[in-house]
Amino acid sequence: MRIGVLGTGEVGRTIGSKLVSLGHDVMLGARSPTNEAAEAWTRQAGHGAKHGTFAAAAAHGELVFNCTAGRAVMEVAAAAGPANLAGKILVDVSNPLDFSQGMPPRLLFPGNDSLGERLQRALPQTRVVKSLNTVTCAVMVDPARVPGEHDVFVAGNDAAAKARVAEILRDWFGWQSIVDFGDITGARGLEAYILFWVRGWQALGTADFNIRLMR
Repeated sequence: MRIGVLGTGEVGRTIGSKLVSLGHDVMLGARSPTNEAAEAWTRQAGHGAKHGTFAAAAAHGELVFNCTAGRAVMEVAAAAGPANLAGKILVDVSNPLDFSQGMPPRLLFPGNDSLGERLQRALPQTRVVKSLNTVTCAVMVDPARVPGEHDVFVAGNDAAAKARVAEILRDWFGWQSIVDFGDITGARGLEAYILFWVRGWQALGTADFNIRLMR
């Protein structure tokens, strides 16, 4: 499958490498077609890995992952191009974190909005699904790093898109428990949770942890 990954940071490279290892044709997107991190990743990931601009990666992918930093998300969406993303599933892994005053971070905007919602408004022809933003990138692609049963979440307006993302999470990445947080407004809770996650990381001294919803 042809997959676009927007973002050349650790999250984008980790997801891209996992997808390449599964035999997919993956393009990592950046602002510049000569991005050094993307070029290094392409060499290391090997056959099936390529890189280009945000627009090229969006056009390349039958499915696209947004793995860019919160402050840059809307700029990246514009650079990727609504036409290149029209009709496609966009898995939004981003978090709206503000590090301008150091650690711990703050949210970029109040709790009555989210990056997932902003992306959906900016890309009305795209099927945005919020997911994977509640765990560190190594756990995103290998949930067995955390012992026992634990959850990953999906939120989005398109039921078929959420079902497809849940299938990908299960069959490609190994997630067994996938909780549906409803429409794209569910992204508000998933993004706000990252403030708790940061404190958990500091308290435990490791990013290899997750939560389970019990009832």
